[in-house]
Amino acid sequence: MQRVGRGLRDNKGFLLFVGLMCVFRSAVADWNTVPTGSMLPTIVPGDRILVDRLAYDLRLPFTHVSLARLEDPARGDIVVFDSKAADKRLVKRVVGVPGDSVAMNNNRLTINGMALDYGELDGTVSASAAATVAGAESPSYVDKRESLLGAAHAIRLMQRSSGLANFGPVSIPAGYYLALGDNRDKSADSRVIGLVPRDEILGRANRVLLSLDYEDYYLPRADRFMRSLQP
Repeated sequence: MQRVGRGLRDNKGFLLFVGLMCVFRSAVADWNTVPTGSMLPTIVPGDRILVDRLAYDLRLPFTHVSLARLEDPARGDIVVFDSKAADKRLVKRVVGVPGDSVAMNNNRLTINGMALDYGELDGTVSASAAATVAGAESPSYVDKRESLLGAAHAIRLMQRSSGLANFGPVSIPAGYYLALGDNRDKSADSRVIGLVPRDEILGRANRVLLSLDYEDYYLPRADRFMRSLQP
């Protein structure tokens, strides 16, 4: 016990730093690894995203207990949440907020009776699709611009839509949000796990801190360092 006590005294500065860092990550700002492509083309696998934990609530550190509500998630926000339904932490984009009626037909959203606008992006065909030998086969997916009632962002659609391309209309009650992945045909989101309770939402992702290329020996992607996730 004396050795333990002496070790704690000798390293109290380091232990204090670790403790404060844990509190900071729990209550102020955090970073999360994104291992899948459900948010392509906005977030790519290997991105480490910065999460603003004070975007919506001031929470008791290490808990989901809200001490003060600061703001509510808005359409277009990329949120990080601990999903009880999926039993893991997820990153998705808020599409519907409390009071909205949302429907999807062939991957095109309608919110409160208003059909969203969809347009082309520069370089619509993906790099991997462009590498396909000309004339050998069609690109497997296409990137589009979705205007989410004032919040424009990119989405990815398969040339052959999946079974997730249609739903609704869904009326969103108070305290819940409808969240979708930008990679619409390859995302287990509210179409699979249901609406997201507000108290599961941890914060808003605004930027990529750094990115590692899993398919190239985990080398860093310098062009993605500190990249904004806002359109």
